[in-house]
Amino acid sequence: MTATHRNIFSYSTVVACLVLTGCASFSELRTVGVQVANVWHATLPHDGRTSDLVNWWSTFNDPSLTSLIGYAQQGNPSLASAAADIDKARATLASARAGLFPGLDGSGSVTRSKTDGDVINRVAASTTSGGGLDASWEIDLFGKARQKSEAARLRVHEQIANWHEARVSLAAEVADYYVQYRACRQIENAYSVELASQRQTVRATETAAASGLTSTADLALARASAASSSSTLTAQRAECEVLIKSLAQVTGSDEARVRAILTKGKTAIPTPKNFRIDAVSAEALRQRPDISALELELAASIADLGAAKADLYPSLSLGGSVTISSSTLTGDSLPWSFGPALSVPLFDGGSRRAAVKSAIADYDTAVASYKSGVLSAIAEVETALVRIDSTRRQIGDASSAARNYRTYFNSVDSNWRAGGVSLLDREEARRSAQSAEITLIETRRDAVRYWIALYKALGGGWTTANALPPQGQTKSQGNSL
Repeated sequence: MTATHRNIFSYSTVVACLVLTGCASFSELRTVGVQVANVWHATLPHDGRTSDLVNWWSTFNDPSLTSLIGYAQQGNPSLASAAADIDKARATLASARAGLFPGLDGSGSVTRSKTDGDVINRVAASTTSGGGLDASWEIDLFGKARQKSEAARLRVHEQIANWHEARVSLAAEVADYYVQYRACRQIENAYSVELASQRQTVRATETAAASGLTSTADLALARASAASSSSTLTAQRAECEVLIKSLAQVTGSDEARVRAILTKGKTAIPTPKNFRIDAVSAEALRQRPDISALELELAASIADLGAAKADLYPSLSLGGSVTISSSTLTGDSLPWSFGPALSVPLFDGGSRRAAVKSAIADYDTAVASYKSGVLSAIAEVETALVRIDSTRRQIGDASSAARNYRTYFNSVDSNWRAGGVSLLDREEARRSAQSAEITLIETRRDAVRYWIALYKALGGGWTTANALPPQGQTKSQGNSL
């Protein structure tokens, strides 16, 4: 499929930063150019028919899954950490904005003093009190303070995007573990049913061997097959228990509560409805909060560079002070001062220009990270699309194989009971039937996991209009993903 290309980077934010920079030049910066296809190259599953990404989890129609995702949104430490990062960024912004306004400091003191000794040196006791106000304001001639404030503002939004990314990733992780658990129990049940059948075969073979109707070799084969199946079943149960531990960890919940939720839930592998992915690549990537965060960091690095360049130029500040003092010996006084001060950088050993070079390097790093993030996002979506299409095609063949292998086993089993085939033939037919059934369960499991991977790769329905964590909140709430 041929496709034209276009740049998905939004230059509006960058242009705004350039305007704020004043007389700083950005000729050293290399341009950002990320070319992506206007269409997806992989096959769209089910022709892209859909429902809404934002409410996608409810389309599973599995209350246990949505409950676990809700508990994870409330109790997972990673979301609390992401919310704390937002609070920290907001505090940094408040500090940066404070540099735009005048500063005012006050002081006060009371002193009791006296000099003893010879009469000629003796000074009577006196009380001295005083107070003062000191004001200062650095006039932002070249936009240094404004650029620092702009960089801090952009990084607040970057941390909010990271918080959304954490929520999307967490919901997908919980769902992935849940799907694996349901499939694990189905495989365990398949092994358990087969083991029960094999144990019946062992008992029948033991009776036949005792009567001399079959050989001890057949009895040994029956016992070995049952023991092997029992070992496989034990290992499978352990895998299911591990998945419960994983669910308890990611949800931040007590394991007993997780087990109770799983017990009440449906035993079948949950199947989601489809959602729309027929948007072009560029538009779909705008749903990803991590791409938005990378773009914001790129814009913030430009603001940092503007601040570093503004520091190369002189700075002008206004200062003033008023001091009130009173003494029982000397009386009252009210000195004051006010005036501008100009600071001109003459020689600093090259530290300011080194800061500019460092800011340019940070910008180059942000550009590389942004390009890498976009390319990775495209690859994630395309890979998920390919895998969904592949598993969709495999399910039909896997279902046919499982059905026909079971029919074949039933036929061989009937012949074995009638003495027409050996126990070895029967065991081979049983293993083939069991393997086909396990493969079908695993294919259905993987199909749902790839849908979840696609949901995450498309940003999980995140938009800039989504609810934000309240300021000061250190624990994320809700399960609206």
